[in-house]
Amino acid sequence: MIQRWTIILTATLALAACDRGSPPPQADPEAKPAEPISIVRADADIARAEPALEALDVTIPFAEGGGELSDAAIARLEAALASPQMAAGGVISLGGHSDSRGDDAANLRASQQRAEAARDWLVLNGVAEERITIIAFGEQNPVRPNALPDGTPDETARAANRRVEMTISVPEQPAPPAPSDTPGSLVEQVATED
Repeated sequence: MIQRWTIILTATLALAACDRGSPPPQADPEAKPAEPISIVRADADIARAEPALEALDVTIPFAEGGGELSDAAIARLEAALASPQMAAGGVISLGGHSDSRGDDAANLRASQQRAEAARDWLVLNGVAEERITIIAFGEQNPVRPNALPDGTPDETARAANRRVEMTISVPEQPAPPAPSDTPGSLVEQVATED
Protein backbone atom coordinates (compact mmCIF):
# COMPACT_ATOMS: atom_id res chain seq x y z
CA MET A 1 0.00 0.00 0.00
CA ILE A 2 2.83 2.38 0.86
CA GLN A 3 4.49 1.51 -2.43
CA ARG A 4 1.33 2.48 -4.33
CA TRP A 5 1.17 5.85 -2.59
CA THR A 6 4.84 6.43 -3.30
CA ILE A 7 4.25 5.89 -7.02
CA ILE A 8 1.21 8.19 -7.06
CA LEU A 9 3.07 10.90 -5.13
CA THR A 10 6.10 10.67 -7.47
CA ALA A 11 3.88 10.93 -10.56
CA THR A 12 2.02 13.92 -9.10
CA LEU A 13 5.26 15.74 -8.28
CA ALA A 14 6.62 15.03 -11.78
CA LEU A 15 3.49 16.48 -13.39
CA ALA A 16 3.58 19.51 -11.11
CA ALA A 17 7.19 20.20 -12.14
CA CYS A 18 6.12 20.58 -15.76
CA ASP A 19 5.67 24.20 -16.79
CA ARG A 20 2.29 24.28 -18.49
CA GLY A 21 1.94 28.02 -18.42
CA SER A 22 4.27 29.01 -21.26
CA PRO A 23 3.23 28.51 -24.89
CA PRO A 24 5.30 26.21 -27.10
CA PRO A 25 8.10 27.95 -29.03
CA GLN A 26 7.11 29.22 -32.48
CA ALA A 27 9.13 28.28 -35.58
CA ASP A 28 10.98 31.12 -37.26
CA PRO A 29 9.57 31.37 -40.81
CA GLU A 30 12.89 32.90 -42.01
CA ALA A 31 15.09 30.09 -40.60
CA LYS A 32 16.48 27.40 -42.91
CA PRO A 33 15.64 23.80 -42.02
CA ALA A 34 18.51 21.88 -40.46
CA GLU A 35 20.54 19.68 -42.80
CA PRO A 36 19.79 15.99 -42.24
CA ILE A 37 22.62 14.05 -40.65
CA SER A 38 23.56 10.71 -42.13
CA ILE A 39 24.44 7.77 -39.94
CA VAL A 40 26.74 6.54 -42.74
CA ARG A 41 30.24 7.98 -42.83
CA ALA A 42 30.84 10.22 -45.82
CA ASP A 43 33.86 8.11 -46.81
CA ALA A 44 32.05 4.78 -46.44
CA ASP A 45 31.87 2.58 -49.52
CA ILE A 46 28.32 1.26 -49.71
CA ALA A 47 29.34 -1.47 -52.17
CA ARG A 48 31.47 -3.08 -49.46
CA ALA A 49 28.29 -4.09 -47.66
CA GLU A 50 27.59 -6.75 -50.30
CA PRO A 51 28.52 -10.29 -49.28
CA ALA A 52 31.84 -11.52 -50.59
CA LEU A 53 31.71 -13.71 -53.66
CA GLU A 54 32.74 -17.31 -52.94
CA ALA A 55 34.10 -19.99 -55.23
CA LEU A 56 31.53 -21.93 -57.26
CA ASP A 57 31.53 -25.75 -57.35
CA VAL A 58 29.62 -27.51 -60.15
CA THR A 59 29.35 -31.25 -60.84
CA ILE A 60 29.01 -32.13 -64.52
CA PRO A 61 27.60 -35.65 -65.12
CA PHE A 62 28.75 -38.05 -67.86
CA ALA A 63 27.32 -41.21 -69.39
CA GLU A 64 29.04 -44.59 -69.02
CA GLY A 65 32.19 -45.01 -71.07
CA GLY A 66 31.80 -41.66 -72.73
CA GLY A 67 33.39 -38.29 -72.80
CA GLU A 68 30.59 -36.51 -74.64
CA LEU A 69 28.54 -33.79 -73.01
CA SER A 70 24.90 -34.65 -72.36
CA ASP A 71 22.07 -32.11 -72.25
CA ALA A 72 22.30 -32.16 -68.44
CA ALA A 73 26.05 -31.49 -68.60
CA ILE A 74 25.58 -28.58 -71.02
CA ALA A 75 22.86 -27.09 -68.83
CA ARG A 76 25.24 -27.05 -65.85
CA LEU A 77 28.04 -25.57 -67.94
CA GLU A 78 25.68 -22.85 -69.21
CA ALA A 79 24.64 -21.99 -65.65
CA ALA A 80 28.29 -21.78 -64.60
CA LEU A 81 29.11 -19.62 -67.62
CA ALA A 82 26.40 -17.14 -66.57
CA SER A 83 27.54 -17.02 -62.92
CA PRO A 84 29.14 -13.98 -61.24
CA GLN A 85 32.08 -16.22 -60.32
CA MET A 86 32.81 -16.84 -64.01
CA ALA A 87 32.54 -13.11 -64.72
CA ALA A 88 34.99 -12.37 -61.88
CA GLY A 89 37.74 -13.98 -63.98
CA GLY A 90 39.25 -16.46 -61.52
CA VAL A 91 40.96 -19.78 -62.20
CA ILE A 92 38.79 -22.71 -63.32
CA SER A 93 39.73 -26.20 -62.18
CA LEU A 94 38.26 -29.22 -63.98
CA GLY A 95 38.73 -32.53 -62.17
CA GLY A 96 37.74 -35.53 -64.33
CA HIS A 97 36.50 -38.72 -62.62
CA SER A 98 35.34 -42.19 -63.61
CA ASP A 99 33.66 -45.17 -62.01
CA SER A 100 35.63 -48.35 -61.20
CA ARG A 101 34.52 -50.36 -64.23
CA GLY A 102 37.51 -51.16 -66.49
CA ASP A 103 41.22 -51.00 -65.77
CA ASP A 104 43.02 -48.08 -64.15
CA ALA A 105 44.61 -46.80 -67.38
CA ALA A 106 41.27 -46.77 -69.24
CA ASN A 107 39.58 -44.97 -66.35
CA LEU A 108 42.35 -42.38 -66.23
CA ARG A 109 41.94 -41.75 -69.98
CA ALA A 110 38.14 -41.48 -69.62
CA SER A 111 38.45 -38.95 -66.80
CA GLN A 112 40.94 -36.90 -68.88
CA GLN A 113 38.57 -36.93 -71.88
CA ARG A 114 35.67 -35.75 -69.73
CA ALA A 115 37.64 -32.83 -68.30
CA GLU A 116 38.84 -31.93 -71.81
CA ALA A 117 35.27 -32.00 -73.14
CA ALA A 118 34.18 -29.55 -70.43
CA ARG A 119 37.23 -27.34 -71.15
CA ASP A 120 36.57 -27.37 -74.90
CA TRP A 121 32.94 -26.34 -74.36
CA LEU A 122 33.99 -23.45 -72.09
CA VAL A 123 36.63 -22.24 -74.56
CA LEU A 124 34.15 -22.51 -77.44
CA ASN A 125 31.82 -20.29 -75.41
CA GLY A 126 34.33 -17.52 -74.78
CA VAL A 127 36.32 -18.56 -71.69
CA ALA A 128 40.08 -17.99 -71.99
CA GLU A 129 41.86 -21.36 -72.08
CA GLU A 130 44.68 -20.08 -69.85
CA ARG A 131 42.18 -19.79 -66.98
CA ILE A 132 41.49 -23.54 -67.07
CA THR A 133 43.43 -26.32 -65.33
CA ILE A 134 42.64 -29.99 -65.95
CA ILE A 135 43.29 -32.85 -63.52
CA ALA A 136 42.46 -36.48 -64.38
CA PHE A 137 41.69 -38.55 -61.28
CA GLY A 138 40.42 -41.75 -62.90
CA GLU A 139 38.57 -43.86 -60.33
CA GLN A 140 40.56 -42.56 -57.32
CA ASN A 141 37.96 -40.30 -55.69
CA PRO A 142 34.48 -41.80 -55.90
CA VAL A 143 31.65 -39.80 -54.35
CA ARG A 144 29.82 -43.07 -53.63
CA PRO A 145 30.94 -46.70 -53.42
CA ASN A 146 30.83 -48.35 -56.85
CA ALA A 147 29.41 -51.59 -55.41
CA LEU A 148 26.73 -52.60 -52.95
CA PRO A 149 27.74 -54.28 -49.64
CA ASP A 150 27.23 -57.73 -51.25
CA GLY A 151 29.76 -56.83 -54.00
CA THR A 152 27.29 -56.38 -56.85
CA PRO A 153 27.68 -53.20 -58.93
CA ASP A 154 25.68 -50.19 -57.81
CA GLU A 155 24.77 -48.57 -61.13
CA THR A 156 23.34 -45.42 -59.54
CA ALA A 157 26.57 -44.85 -57.60
CA ARG A 158 28.70 -45.57 -60.67
CA ALA A 159 26.75 -42.95 -62.61
CA ALA A 160 27.40 -40.41 -59.83
CA ASN A 161 31.13 -41.19 -60.00
CA ARG A 162 31.34 -40.44 -63.76
CA ARG A 163 31.71 -36.69 -63.53
CA VAL A 164 33.79 -33.57 -63.86
CA GLU A 165 34.02 -31.41 -60.78
CA MET A 166 34.43 -27.79 -61.78
CA THR A 167 35.57 -25.15 -59.31
CA ILE A 168 35.58 -21.52 -60.32
CA SER A 169 37.79 -19.58 -57.92
CA VAL A 170 37.25 -15.92 -57.19
CA PRO A 171 40.26 -13.62 -57.49
CA GLU A 172 41.35 -12.10 -54.20
CA GLN A 173 39.92 -8.65 -53.65
CA PRO A 174 42.04 -5.94 -52.02
CA ALA A 175 41.22 -5.42 -48.37
CA PRO A 176 38.95 -2.43 -47.74
CA PRO A 177 40.70 0.60 -46.27
CA ALA A 178 40.63 0.88 -42.50
CA PRO A 179 38.13 3.39 -41.11
CA SER A 180 39.76 6.70 -40.32
CA ASP A 181 38.93 9.66 -38.16
CA THR A 182 37.88 11.87 -41.03
CA PRO A 183 35.68 14.93 -40.78
CA GLY A 184 32.11 13.98 -41.30
CA SER A 185 32.20 10.90 -39.13
CA LEU A 186 29.08 10.19 -37.13
CA VAL A 187 30.84 10.80 -33.81
CA GLU A 188 32.02 14.22 -34.95
CA GLN A 189 28.60 15.14 -36.35
CA VAL A 190 26.85 14.22 -33.12
CA ALA A 191 29.44 16.08 -31.04
CA THR A 192 28.92 19.29 -33.03
CA GLU A 193 25.16 19.16 -32.57
CA ASP A 194 25.35 19.46 -28.76
